[in-house]
Amino acid sequence: MTVLLDRPAAPAAPPRPSAGAPASPPKGRDPFVDLLRVLGMALIVFQHWTIPVLSYDGARLTTGNALATPGVWVVTWLSQVMPLVFFAGGAANAIGFARSREGTPRWLAVRLRRLAWPLLPLAAVWIPLPQVLLTLGVPEQPLRVGAQLTGQLLWFLAVYLIAVVVTPYALRLHARFGVAVPAALAAGAVLTDVVRFTTGIDALGYLNVVFVWLAVHQLGFFYAEGRLRRPWALAAGGFGAAALLVGFGPYPGSMIGLPGAEVSNMAPPTLAMLAVGLGQIGLAVLLRPALVRLPLDRLLAWASPRIMTVYLWHMPALFAVTGVVVVLLRVDTPAPGGAFWLAGWPLWFGLLCLVMWPLTRIFARFETPPALPYGTAGMRAMTAAAALIGAGVLTLTCVGFAPGPWAFLAMLAILGGLLVTVPRTRS
Repeated sequence: MTVLLDRPAAPAAPPRPSAGAPASPPKGRDPFVDLLRVLGMALIVFQHWTIPVLSYDGARLTTGNALATPGVWVVTWLSQVMPLVFFAGGAANAIGFARSREGTPRWLAVRLRRLAWPLLPLAAVWIPLPQVLLTLGVPEQPLRVGAQLTGQLLWFLAVYLIAVVVTPYALRLHARFGVAVPAALAAGAVLTDVVRFTTGIDALGYLNVVFVWLAVHQLGFFYAEGRLRRPWALAAGGFGAAALLVGFGPYPGSMIGLPGAEVSNMAPPTLAMLAVGLGQIGLAVLLRPALVRLPLDRLLAWASPRIMTVYLWHMPALFAVTGVVVVLLRVDTPAPGGAFWLAGWPLWFGLLCLVMWPLTRIFARFETPPALPYGTAGMRAMTAAAALIGAGVLTLTCVGFAPGPWAFLAMLAILGGLLVTVPRTRS
């Protein structure tokens, strides 16, 4: 990695960035970072809406995955964009923290609110909704599937919350050790997979939730400083390493979990996922000059403030359409790739967009937290707030919004964390 990332710059000879990287740290919003976040979210939604293979027998909803079709897994090396999302998040956090003049606790408080506040309307709808629908006679099994998956999607927020909380400390390590930090995280991913696959204890793989995602998040710091060099080598090295790991290692080719697969590269993330992530980052930075010239200013201005809303509500939109089309009307989705599938996909996608549009209009306002005072809270209070919010999000990731007390308790924890960011202001 030393040939791909600059070491800390010497005062007399600042490093020369590649053509793909910004010549200097952006002073405002970076359109490339915004584009990666919007494009990443669009691909996530597109994939989640396209891949379900659904059937209902009158009692049970069966779910499959269109990408389980032999040979189609190669698409996931580009469509699984979570590495790019974390990379863009790292760049945005570095840029935002550098511009902040109000101290680390205030910076954390602002970001904790932005992450947690949009969850409140989601909970206000989904905590009572399953019980109401059960009372109205909706079949329990399909409803439980939808309620659980809505919560499981929040895993990203739980991990990204960790990345946000450690950003001030990760930036200090970055300033002192440079490339050694992502290299150490990558080494942790290697060691984790070696121990996991040699011992057969799959639970050890969840250590890579930290090693893999924080490694690509850390690379965003180099981009923010204009020090991400030789993107072509990063792309070739990342995708080449992934090909070797898949070809000769214990890793499946798909970068998303597939039904029946013994190993998933995503849950937990593996070294193969990290390698693909490096390839994606290199390719994206290599294409940066062309991407930033695209006339997308109006699209980015509209989409950027709605990213969290789309992420939180695109799966409820899918469940609403599934409930009507598959469960109520008993119209199963056709076999992936066939003529009926290709002909019906535009209608399916159009119905999803039709449902998603009013959800976006209604809930996008919650992207911006209310202008409450921040008080004089310090790092201990912000750590407590992050712990409460993180515990709540993790609980929802594990149990979803299925009927029971856990979703309610999880939201109490999240609400408690938000309240901690609004301490009493000293008089």
